[in-house]
Amino acid sequence: MARVAHFEIHADNPQRAIEFYGALFGWEFTQWGGQDYWLIKTGAPEEPGIDGGLMRRMGDRPQLGQAVNAYVCTTMVTSLDETITAGIELGATIALPKMPVPGVGWLAYFHDPEGNIFGAMQSDPEAK
Repeated sequence: MARVAHFEIHADNPQRAIEFYGALFGWEFTQWGGQDYWLIKTGAPEEPGIDGGLMRRMGDRPQLGQAVNAYVCTTMVTSLDETITAGIELGATIALPKMPVPGVGWLAYFHDPEGNIFGAMQSDPEAK
């Protein structure tokens, strides 16, 4: 069985994306190889999850209001309500409002300031 080992965020303005995700989730970014590519550290190696990368977008920006046409990465958070508030304050918009995933938790999708869709989920086995 193959597991996801890395993700990438594409950005028209990499610095804006670095500031957004650094402030929202506390991710750390390190430029790699003197290129328009940054490695993303999302947590301690012993914690569940994967790290990723950020690069300058080379194609068209996703269009708001269109169906999801890419992978959506979802980040586990301790408080979805606080993440929604912080995300909006940092320039995100809501793509899918907070909703229960029964027996799992609470989920919302956002558009980041670069137009990408990402998810945030709060664990709650009592969610209905």
